[in-house]
This record gives sequence, structure tokens and C-alpha cells, in this order.
Amino acid sequence: MSKPKAKAAQTHQTGIYKSDSVRDVAESLGITNLSESVASSLASDVEYRIHQVIEEASRFMRHARRTTITTSDIDQALRVLNIEPLYGHNPHNPPVFRRALPFPNAANVGPVYFVDDEEIDFDRVLREEKITLPKGVSWTAHWLAVEGVQPLIPENPPAIPKDVDQEITKSPPQLNGTFPLTPPSESRSTVKKQQQQQQQLVKQVLSRELQLYYTRLTSSLLPPTADSAKRTAALASLRHDAGLQALLPYLIRWVGEGVVAALKEGAQTEADGRLDVLLDVVSAILENNTLFIEPYLHQLLPAILSTLLHSTLPPLHATHLRTSAAQTLSRLLTQHSTTYPSLSPRIMKTLLVALISSDKSKGTREGAIRGLVGIGKEAVRKGLVEGGGVKVVGSECTPGETGPLVDSVMTALHVLHPPSDMPESLDPADEGDAETTGQLREVLGQFFAEKLYGDKDWVLGILSSIKQQS
Repeated sequence: MSKPKAKAAQTHQTGIYKSDSVRDVAESLGITNLSESVASSLASDVEYRIHQVIEEASRFMRHARRTTITTSDIDQALRVLNIEPLYGHNPHNPPVFRRALPFPNAANVGPVYFVDDEEIDFDRVLREEKITLPKGVSWTAHWLAVEGVQPLIPENPPAIPKDVDQEITKSPPQLNGTFPLTPPSESRSTVKKQQQQQQQLVKQVLSRELQLYYTRLTSSLLPPTADSAKRTAALASLRHDAGLQALLPYLIRWVGEGVVAALKEGAQTEADGRLDVLLDVVSAILENNTLFIEPYLHQLLPAILSTLLHSTLPPLHATHLRTSAAQTLSRLLTQHSTTYPSLSPRIMKTLLVALISSDKSKGTREGAIRGLVGIGKEAVRKGLVEGGGVKVVGSECTPGETGPLVDSVMTALHVLHPPSDMPESLDPADEGDAETTGQLREVLGQFFAEKLYGDKDWVLGILSSIKQQS
């Protein structure tokens, strides 16, 4: 019988990544007793991972239609394999590797590559011109205007000088001691030339199509056009079209001139609805969300307030026109009072002056009350109650009088507190009701207090709302 052959010793075959590299890494970590089998297994696993990364990177390379793998491909492959990418490598400036000369004493060592560092000549660097790096992109805040006055700071563009006196030019006043006004820097002749050039440029901005649109739009809106279909289509175009920003200043100027002409010439007769149409135009402009109308609010407000506070509107249309103007004013304040916090107090002050002044007509007072109603509950409380507007109106009314002015005050009282569904009258014999009656007369005056005696819950609600807000 032949003797059994001895088993051949198992040899660990390694690939490109040698086990010696694993031992070197282990020794650097303080592991000195790493066996050959463990080192060989780790080397095989490292080589497999390297092949896996290169395979994924080659897919990105082929997808980019390139023939060379870059560091960005390796980074993408590491992200796909859920491995943290390597940092500090720029794909736009890849390093250049050179092959080292073979070592005479180590013939078995494979090829060695290294990064060829560029040699820097300090003399040449010192002689070269210094390049100043540009400042990074940043932002800062500055005052574009303070109460309508442009400060003289480098961030603001130079202001267009106006025709002012020489004394004002030499010693401009300061605003709160902070920013001086921008003084004019050119002569009046130069200013007039610039203004003429600007006017010519503005005339050339509108295209021929927009000019034709403007002509047909205005002719379709105002009388003598009696076609309601054209008028409805024109208003719908103003509400929804998105390319009317260039026409906006012309439309607002046309509305303002139309309102002034209608009120001055008495064109708003019983059969003429010019003011009604102009208010519809303003409402349509406000409803168009694509228009930027904030720079033109100071031109829109005079037209609305003139219609609201005019004293000689035709009797059959006066209440409707003032109500429409109040609704338009309410929409304007709702949209822009957050941007301009001082807008509502200024308009409220104007309406309050029109309400309590002694020389105002009943139509003007009615318009002022309807305007306060359009602004809101707080405006009604301040204007009618705190400002004494309801007492002023009641003192001018005769007992039992009715009309639009009285109706407007009752509408304002509805805003303060709605009436009850089942009214119950106040009892003068009751002490509590008598005290409530005295408070009501003190707040609203005798005329309008008598109109509320029949609804006790309404009276108590108005008094409680006034006390809570005061």
C-alpha cells in the first residue's frame, strides 16, 4: 500500500493589493501580531472594495462621455455606495503623477508613482505684481428715502435737481439731524434738457399696439358708448391682463382727469354714469394682481376721495356712488395698509375733518361716514364716537328726519354692534335702563339715541364695544 500523500500547505494568493500594505497599516495602529491569513484576507477585501468603487466610477465616466475617470466620478461612486466622500480633491485641477525610477536594491518592488510637486521660484514670485482678490458678494441695508427725501449717501443714485431757490440750495435743511438733502448739482438749463429727454423717452416706451389698446379701451368705457358688452369686456381686460404695467400711469391719469372733469362740469347727470364707470376702472386695476400700483397710490386716492366727499352728486346716484367709492377705498387700504402703515391714519384724519367741520354739507358728511365704515370698526369708533361725529350729525337733523345721511349713521352703528333679532325696548321706569339711556345720550346724542331705544340688546352691545376698545 502506498503511503497517503501529505496535504500541501495552503498558500494565500493575493492580488494587486499586497498583504504587506495591510501589515504596514496595522503596525502604524499598534497591531504587531497580525497573522498572514488575516492580512491576506483583508488585502483581498480591500482589493474587492477598490474594484467596486472603480466600477461605479466608470459608470459616471461613461455617462459623462469621457474616457478618463476624475475625482468627481470617485466622489459620486462613494456617495452611491453610502461611503463618505474624500475631501480636498478638485476635479478641475487633477494632480499629475509621475513614475519613479526603479530601485536597484529592490528589484521585486512594483512600479511606484508619486505626485510631482511644482518647484516655486521665490525670486520670480516676489517680482510678480500682486493681485488683489475681489471682495465677496454681500448685501447691506441703507436708507433709500426718509419721509420722501432721498439721503445723500454713496449707495443712492444722484437725485434729479429741482427748480429751487438759491438759499435752499446753499443751506439745505436736515431731517432729524441725520441725513442732509441731496443738493442739485447742475444748472437749470441742463435740468430742463434732461427733463425734455426723459419726457421723450417716456413717449417712446409705449408700443403702437399698447397705444391702440389704450385708445380702444378708453373709448369703450366712457359715454357716449352705450354698448354694455364692450364696457364689460374692457373691465375684464383690466382685471386679468398681465401686460398693462406700461399703461398703468396713463390709465391712472386718465381716471383722475375724468373724475375732475365730471365733478367740475356737472357731467354726472341722472342718465350719465361716468363716475360709476371710473370707479369700476379703479376697482379693476386694484383687482389685477400683476400690476404694481404702489407708486401711484397718491394719484388714485384723490379721485376716490373726491367722489366720496363731493357735496353735489345727483340725488339718485349719490348713495350708490359714495358706497362704491367707500368699497374701493376699503380694498385699497386692505391691500396696501401693511406696506404703508401711515396710510390708514392719514385717510381717517381726512374723513374726520370732513365729518365734524361746521361748513360741510350733508352729502360730504355722508361720504365721510361711509368712508369710515369702509375702513373698519376702529375707524367708526374713533370718528363717530370719540371724534363726536355722530353728535354733530344729530345736532343738524330735525326730529323724525330720514335720508341718506341718517341711514349712513345707522349703517355705521351696525358695524359697531349688530342689532338683535328679537328687539326689546328700554324701560324708562327701570333704574338700570334709565342709566343706560343716559350713557347712550352721552355717547350718541339725543337724536340717534332715540332711534336705538327700541332695541335694548343693541344699545348694550354698542356701549360695551365702545368701553372695550377705549
